[in-house]
Amino acid sequence: MTESLQLSGAIPANIMPFRADYSIDEGEYRRHLDWLASVPGVGGITCNGHAAEVSVLTRKERQWAAAVAVATVNHRVPVVAGIYAESYRQAIDLALDVKAEGVDALLIFPLNALLLGGDHEMVYRHYAEIASAVGLPMVLFMYPAWTRMQYGEELLQRLLTDIPLIVAVKEWSLDIGVYERNLRVLRSLDRHVAMLTSHSTNLLPSLALGADGILSGHGSVICDLQAQLLRAAGSGRREEAAVLYDRIQGLTRVVYRDPLGDMYTRMKEQLVMLGRLREAVSRPPLLPISDVERGELRDALRKAGLLAADAAGVGSKR
Repeated sequence: MTESLQLSGAIPANIMPFRADYSIDEGEYRRHLDWLASVPGVGGITCNGHAAEVSVLTRKERQWAAAVAVATVNHRVPVVAGIYAESYRQAIDLALDVKAEGVDALLIFPLNALLLGGDHEMVYRHYAEIASAVGLPMVLFMYPAWTRMQYGEELLQRLLTDIPLIVAVKEWSLDIGVYERNLRVLRSLDRHVAMLTSHSTNLLPSLALGADGILSGHGSVICDLQAQLLRAAGSGRREEAAVLYDRIQGLTRVVYRDPLGDMYTRMKEQLVMLGRLREAVSRPPLLPISDVERGELRDALRKAGLLAADAAGVGSKR
């Protein structure tokens, strides 16, 4: 693969299944990946992302997770590997690990140093050094402004102009004005750079402005609905898109709420309820959710038409 890789469609970021002792459940991981890759409209899978709790995975586990993803997906769709690192030196090591396992692209997380007001020249060097040393297509990860990790228009333009290996932007600014600005930058280029919206709480407005795909952890649960919404919105079928969006929003409200750190545990609970995961275990520091919240998650699945009204099971405790 080169910078010619074009990403589109629903691109779920997989969750990482754990057993009660916090070890990775390989069988459940493969089953989860296989379902994601089989859904019509899925155009890729992202491993080692936020949804996979990448920050608590060891280097060895991250490489293993990428290898299993590549083997399980088996060329059905591209595999994008998240690179969560504190410096480009660390990022290069992690990226070379997953390149050796055959991933198609890298999702580059922002540097945590930006939280403390770091110089954005660090960002440029981070991408440039990874591109030079690894040579795989990259997805730029755009964060919300409140994180202090968002890239401004000038920096975004410079990165996309100077580094052709950046082939897509995962747009998680959560600000429709910033999204519109960034989309304008992408469309002004003399090459195609995919806009992959991650506006999970305002998905349809971002699609209305224009998007090539959806890259979202919520896709681990509803990549089928996301793919349908993407097609309906892209084809101008407004009524169909509105109905799909209403179903999705009912699920979004119970998953993406405070405390936001619990969102992936909530997704796992819903996957258990849907019969697609055995246990809803997340690694520390995350804590189990309450039975009350499990009930709310189950009700949301029922209202979205994804779970029968008489379905049994309340998720898995740990």
